[in-house]
Amino acid sequence: MTDAGDAFAKAEEAELTRRRTADGERAAPAAGGGPQGPQGRASRDDDSVVSPLADSDERVIESALRPKRLEDFVGQARVREQLSLLLRSALRRGRPPDHVLLSGPPGLGKTTIAMIIAAELGAPLRITSGPAIERSGDLAAVLSTLQEGEVVFIDEIHRLARPAEEMLYLAMEDFRVDIVVGKGPGATAIPLDIAPFTLVGATTRAGLLPAPLRDRFGFTAHLDFYQPEELSVIVHRSAGLLGVRIEDAGIGELAQRSRGTPRIANRLLRRVRDYAEVRADGLVTREITRTALELYEVDEMGLDRLDRAVLDALIRRFGGGPVGLSTLAVAVGEEAETVEVVAEPFLVRHGLLARTPRGRVATRAGWEHLGLTPPAITEVPTLFD
Repeated sequence: MTDAGDAFAKAEEAELTRRRTADGERAAPAAGGGPQGPQGRASRDDDSVVSPLADSDERVIESALRPKRLEDFVGQARVREQLSLLLRSALRRGRPPDHVLLSGPPGLGKTTIAMIIAAELGAPLRITSGPAIERSGDLAAVLSTLQEGEVVFIDEIHRLARPAEEMLYLAMEDFRVDIVVGKGPGATAIPLDIAPFTLVGATTRAGLLPAPLRDRFGFTAHLDFYQPEELSVIVHRSAGLLGVRIEDAGIGELAQRSRGTPRIANRLLRRVRDYAEVRADGLVTREITRTALELYEVDEMGLDRLDRAVLDALIRRFGGGPVGLSTLAVAVGEEAETVEVVAEPFLVRHGLLARTPRGRVATRAGWEHLGLTPPAITEVPTLFD
């Protein structure tokens, strides 16, 4: 087994232990709330095989599969070419490159690109996240210990606390931070020079970034969802690293159902591999892939149980809409935020559902996906209807 396979095996064992513990906790009724109390309901982000989010154990597994160089990174061709020019130019000048802002949905490779930037520059990498930096002093502690040329990666940078955000303005522009000593009228700001560094910020919600912070990034890139052909290359590479025997037809089937997200593709590969090892001879074929994903309730478009439940309720119970978000959420037994943030983006992106001023409406493609005949009038209502 390869080094990547060894790392994967250790991380997978930790993940299985965590899941057994979580299953035991979910089996016990919540105190005062019954099975459906606040602590009794499992979050969809934890138990969905097609969730683009990852917990700490899965991130360890992903580290064994991440490409280490820009030339090995698959997809995002325009971003890859632009970054290559930025990094090569910086290396020739002998100075840190401009600060980099990466935006896009989760699971598309923002953290991987940050690691690649540090590797290409031959510089150390500091990793933190916006929610972890609660005070300006937390950020000052990180920045004051940097070495020249070091790369700092802040995930979910739009969630930085306001004092830390204001300190970051000065650090990014002038490589200086002001340390405030004392309180009230007697407080004194002591300027502290810091070594030139490169900040890589990642966000899933670029619209929440304040303009002063966004303007201080010299390079901004948006990561788009991957095409099935690109995901096929990623699945083939991951299968080789993990020692999974898989046919080309199986790779294509996985790529088609991965919702354009490499993280989901790698997760489905692991689940299909498990099925093939336990209920077949270990070879992942198209039929094995289809059977395994049917077991995990992932259909040919990548919709899972919640996605289909939302679509089914909208069409069968409410005649295709329009229907309000809260009503739709009650119909599927989920929180309104879960339906809006987790399920709807994928359904809207694939044209199965539309958001209108009067509520959610199923499109013709949504009716047809459930094998139903759409009504004669399937135009999406406008604001003036």
